[in-house]
Amino acid sequence: MFCTHCGANNADTAAMCVQCGRNLQSGAPAIPLPASGVVLPPGATVQNYLVFAILATVFCCLPAGIPAIIYAAQVNGKLQAGDLAGAQIASNNAKMWCLISLGLGLGIMALYALMIMLGVLSSFHPH
Repeated sequence: MFCTHCGANNADTAAMCVQCGRNLQSGAPAIPLPASGVVLPPGATVQNYLVFAILATVFCCLPAGIPAIIYAAQVNGKLQAGDLAGAQIASNNAKMWCLISLGLGLGIMALYALMIMLGVLSSFHPH
């Protein structure tokens, strides 16, 4: 049985919704449950990208990785405070800075490899 208020899936014999506390039996008033933190829809998560941020900072680009770590560290705190929109914004910013750090790191490595190849090729050219 699905709750008409929040859409949560409940057992067919349930009297109250397990997620929002609304009465599933007609005729009796619902007993509200105390709200604690954020109630995410089923299957919804906000990824914090903390591991990606740390790896991108250490292995790719330190200056672009620092903001990634800062934003990634804000996600869980904002979720616990009940700021779902803020957590999603921080998550998106963390992902963006991780990708910037990764791109800069790969670009610098490609430039370094190109410089090495040019150095090796110049040694074959007679002066």
